[in-house]
Amino acid sequence: MTASTGLTASSTPTTPTAPRPASGDLLRSVFRRHAAGVAVITARGPAGPVGFTATSLASVSAEPPLVSFGVSTGGSSWPTVSRTGYVGVHLLGEHQRELAATFARSGADRFAEPTRWHTGPEGVPVLDDVLAWLVCRVVARVPAADHRIVLAEVVDGDPSGAGRPLLYHQGGYNGLRD
Repeated sequence: MTASTGLTASSTPTTPTAPRPASGDLLRSVFRRHAAGVAVITARGPAGPVGFTATSLASVSAEPPLVSFGVSTGGSSWPTVSRTGYVGVHLLGEHQRELAATFARSGADRFAEPTRWHTGPEGVPVLDDVLAWLVCRVVARVPAADHRIVLAEVVDGDPSGAGRPLLYHQGGYNGLRD
């Protein structure tokens, strides 16, 4: 065995094979370990407000102020999000586990009681008592398999809500621990 290669004189190098694509199960298992802040995305639709829970929210740029989030093209909110000019982005507090679950639940009347909201800038539904909210102008919808990555420019907002952030981790909603 030679010290430099770790191969014996009779060893033959093998040609590397292309890696197989990973499964969706692998991706889901890995991301269950990734704690993410919980947001609700809202928009005004022709039949009323729509919204969904998102953990894919990201800050993209400070100048201009841009955010991104993913949305399933099979979700009930997609038809509205695919056409709207503005969306609301709401950061949830740990006191809002039920609100997060409501906006994640298929078939729920997400804007019925006990959800509290009002019409905000650009006609966007703004949820009350959240840690912070933004109203954003949609600037792009990027195809990504059965989802779209929405890029949106911040036009208004309020960062002054009280409380600590709600996190999603290991398939459940959790508070931030010190």
